[in-house]
Amino acid sequence: MKDRYIAFLAIAGIVCLLSYTSNDPTGYTVEELRTLYSSGDQSKWPAPHLFDEAKDGFQDIGPLSKMKFPEDNPYSEDKMELGKMLFFDPRLSKSGQISCANCHNPEIGWSDGSRVSFGHDRQTGTRNAPTLVNIGYAKTFFWDGRSATLEEQVKAPIENPVEMNLHMSMATKNIKKIKDYKPFFIKAFGNGEVTEEKIAKAVATFERSLISPPSKFDKFVSGKKDALTDSEINGLHLFRTKANCINCHNTPYFSDQKFHNLGLTYYGRKYEDLGRYIVTKKNEDVGKFKTPTLREVSENKPYMHNGLFPELANIVMMYNAGMGRETPKEDQINDPKFPHKSGMVEKLNLTDDEVFDIVAFLKTLNSYKYKMRPPELPKS
Repeated sequence: MKDRYIAFLAIAGIVCLLSYTSNDPTGYTVEELRTLYSSGDQSKWPAPHLFDEAKDGFQDIGPLSKMKFPEDNPYSEDKMELGKMLFFDPRLSKSGQISCANCHNPEIGWSDGSRVSFGHDRQTGTRNAPTLVNIGYAKTFFWDGRSATLEEQVKAPIENPVEMNLHMSMATKNIKKIKDYKPFFIKAFGNGEVTEEKIAKAVATFERSLISPPSKFDKFVSGKKDALTDSEINGLHLFRTKANCINCHNTPYFSDQKFHNLGLTYYGRKYEDLGRYIVTKKNEDVGKFKTPTLREVSENKPYMHNGLFPELANIVMMYNAGMGRETPKEDQINDPKFPHKSGMVEKLNLTDDEVFDIVAFLKTLNSYKYKMRPPELPKS
């Protein structure tokens, strides 16, 4: 009897698998979606569900393009190798104990796995350290976009008193004292002079070299029809339609690189963060944060600007519920800075299976753990 029951369950599972259909309200079957999305032709894809706010400058998801390097800081292997050494060198910090790799550890998805990072004297910041993989595709930097170039961004954590706590001029002096660095500067820049600008350019060049190889998603949309499971394909379609993800997480970088309020400002409460407002001082920017890339996302938990969400499923369920509520207290009703959540964030009414499928799809954006052995640093 027991054997018959087990056989029945096995047959039922096979039937269920064969009859797997999409939850798409327009009625596509998963096999139809598999054919359309793996065609290698985006014009054949079902239309995405877009809010008017998202239409300006919209570009659909797809494989990454070739990395572009700025004209005033072109790529060279020697400059990248110098930047790699500087990235891992703690002598750029006041304590001599903290390097860029402390918060962007190649063993932990080029982040640090913490809600917020520890810095100088074990001080903690207020924001989660994002991954550096594919950072060269970004147009602005930090959660609030306060740096316009990667070279500018490199200097900020070195000088931040909570992070590495050393003025860039002093960090440069530290590197100048290390004579073994001189040959590497000569190879990278043609002369051995050590300057703030060269340090920033070398580190930025190294960071631009951190590029994901093709993921399961990339291979699938490029024509490898069997690269994704039915669940992952359904998640991809939900991502572009019912779940509204595509409105912010678009382009091959999976970020519109714009700033949005998701209802997580915590205005007037613990964890308050005014976001983009700190940079622009515009009331409408209170609580807005830059859309992070979703590439390699399952390797970079916890999530959001404050790192308060430990798992991908938590994030999708929060979006499903419509995210946080921004309701003013009595003394905040006339507050001109009171934040307003984006109209693109609304209750989604996803089923549990749909949540699971979206999470399954997000995991296809991983390529592999981009680990790297720290280089041997110049000693004297």
